[in-house]
Amino acid sequence: MENLIEVSDLRKSFGPLVAVDGVSLQIRRGEVLGFLGPNGAGKSTTMKMITGFIAPTSGAVRVCGHDVATDPIAAKRRIGYLPEGAPAYGEMTPASFLDFIADIRELRGAQKEARIREVVGKIHLEHVMTQTIDTLSKGFKRRVGLAQAILHDPEVLILDEPTDGLDPNQKHEVRSLIGEMAPNKAIVISTHILEEVDALCTRTAIIARGRLLFTGTPAELEARSHFHNAVTLTVGDAQADAVRTALAALPAVAGVETRDVGNARRRLTVLPRDGKPILELVQQTGRASGWAFDELYVESGHLDEVFRTITTTAGNAGEVTRT
Repeated sequence: MENLIEVSDLRKSFGPLVAVDGVSLQIRRGEVLGFLGPNGAGKSTTMKMITGFIAPTSGAVRVCGHDVATDPIAAKRRIGYLPEGAPAYGEMTPASFLDFIADIRELRGAQKEARIREVVGKIHLEHVMTQTIDTLSKGFKRRVGLAQAILHDPEVLILDEPTDGLDPNQKHEVRSLIGEMAPNKAIVISTHILEEVDALCTRTAIIARGRLLFTGTPAELEARSHFHNAVTLTVGDAQADAVRTALAALPAVAGVETRDVGNARRRLTVLPRDGKPILELVQQTGRASGWAFDELYVESGHLDEVFRTITTTAGNAGEVTRT
């Protein structure tokens, strides 16, 4: 697959503050990159530089082969951008705003009308098209912002918190739309919602203090979890202590965590040593001992735990990049 976005050693300083410090990324057609990081990590600044909204202090960005600094019009024609907060002209209606954006994007005549109608239908804006944008809810403002980003059917989408302010049903609709568009585009999504990584993304990147600390698939990110390949089971209180002691004594087990779940039941999470699979071992031990399980399943890993580990140690660790 071809690279539609190429970011090379990107840096941005605001006086003494280094907001982005040497970020390099390549995003191919068909990829959805989840761009993760704590507040102030440099996500939005990086996205603004990719779109040409602000100029980098150093480094380069190419979009569909066009340098954003030296060939900005050609690059921006191929970008759809949903900024943080989805700014728009509040006195306009969605109808007039999208008409205005279509003109800027050089859509004309029947093509323009058909494309606006298609996008409005996809994002379900029909019932607010004649309302002024200032009077819309946060969720509908966000939808108008997404509509303008995809109106010209760009090859590259840069979406800063695309589901911010949406209710669960609206989030599902937007995620489904992004999934439909993904095969033919390169999409970057900044998000604080880790469930969106599993729902949408083919690759993830984590940034903290302006530095890129991880790139890889969601599965590779989960594999760094303390809970990756852990086995969770629920047993009665009467046998819980014996089960815990027996499992903790196994050489392949690093430890066992327990939690009371009520109704005289306890949930045990058996942590593997070095992240290796232990399901078969736990099942064999249970059968040999005659344990009765209410449930038994393998943990894939906890993204929130990995995120905290990577970002809170950023000040002491070197760059950790996987592609």
